[in-house]
Amino acid sequence: MQPENNIAELTALDLREEYILVRNLSEKICEPLEKEDYVPQPVPFVSPPKWHLAHSTWFFETFILSNYLPGYQIFHSDFSYLFNSYYNNVGNRILRTNRGNITRPTIETVYAYRQYVDQHMAIILESVDDSRLLDLVQLGLHHEQQHQELMITDIKYILGHNPIFPVYKIGGTLFDPENTEEGFVDMGEGIYEIGHKGNGFCFDNELGNHKVYLHPFSISKSLVTNEEYLNFMAAGGYQDFNLWLDEGWAWVNDNQVSSPLYWHNIDGTWFQYSLEGLQKVNPKAVLSHISYFEAAAFAQWKGMRLPTEFEWEAAAERLNWGARWEWTNSAYLPYPGFTRAAGAVGEYNGKFMINQMVLRGASVATSPGHSRKTYRNFFHTNERWQFTGIRLAR
Repeated sequence: MQPENNIAELTALDLREEYILVRNLSEKICEPLEKEDYVPQPVPFVSPPKWHLAHSTWFFETFILSNYLPGYQIFHSDFSYLFNSYYNNVGNRILRTNRGNITRPTIETVYAYRQYVDQHMAIILESVDDSRLLDLVQLGLHHEQQHQELMITDIKYILGHNPIFPVYKIGGTLFDPENTEEGFVDMGEGIYEIGHKGNGFCFDNELGNHKVYLHPFSISKSLVTNEEYLNFMAAGGYQDFNLWLDEGWAWVNDNQVSSPLYWHNIDGTWFQYSLEGLQKVNPKAVLSHISYFEAAAFAQWKGMRLPTEFEWEAAAERLNWGARWEWTNSAYLPYPGFTRAAGAVGEYNGKFMINQMVLRGASVATSPGHSRKTYRNFFHTNERWQFTGIRLAR
């Protein structure tokens, strides 16, 4: 089980220290990169590392420095247009598909931008006592932690689609986790509390603590392994339409999918690309890079199902989680009483509550202190470039 998030109820001094730690981690993630690695965008859902570094900095400049530091001068007039992600309230922005076309500003300029913003944030954090401002700084830190995980997975996608499968970093495979428990946790029927409560940080989509009634169910203590998934593949799992949701079957055929992302069959042996280069698939390791469609088909093949997000949260204290983001069988929808905040901050989560599924837990790429059992991650059903896996229920 992952520890609960540790950026909660921080004093200004604590927050300044946390700010430095979080900001430094983003740059540490990029240390192994060559300059050429900072720019590519092989597909629309992947953003270049340079864009992530600039966007997370723009967040602090736009929502904090420009509003709370008297006399602050923005670093560059073009940066809001280049590095705004989806905040319509803030102004115009480039299309997401064009992020890889930003060869200028240079990466040196982006790092200078980060330094400039950090210097001014240090002034803000010297004596801040405004609770609204403290909340925004915490939101900015968690926002950057989200982008740290995205940077890792985007870097992997960029390098993993290089035909020579280059090494990002020796020792950086992120494929090591193996299950330490077996069997199932039996959960009785009853009413369970769901959602965040208390004074610690959470995103707005976790709010609306409420009760749900659950029928009796069992949930696996372990995640599905590569070996189990290899058995599914050998049994013709990708060829049997009876196992697949209709959209999933169309996705398999339209994209000629026959294995998890990053898997390559070389002379009859399965390899997978890791951040440490191409490696043989470890049968005992926890499966990763699976779409919701594949997770649902595998569960059908096993005669089981995916847990709902409510079942997952109810059982979380009795599960070992954090190795992979775990697909649930719950659509990403608002909790009772959910309302969007006013302005741009209200665009953070609420407008994405359509056509996506909830994932719970965390992954080996999640930043330290960024996980909690109420965290609601969400992705489209076909996406699998994150470290996603499968936990079964029945």
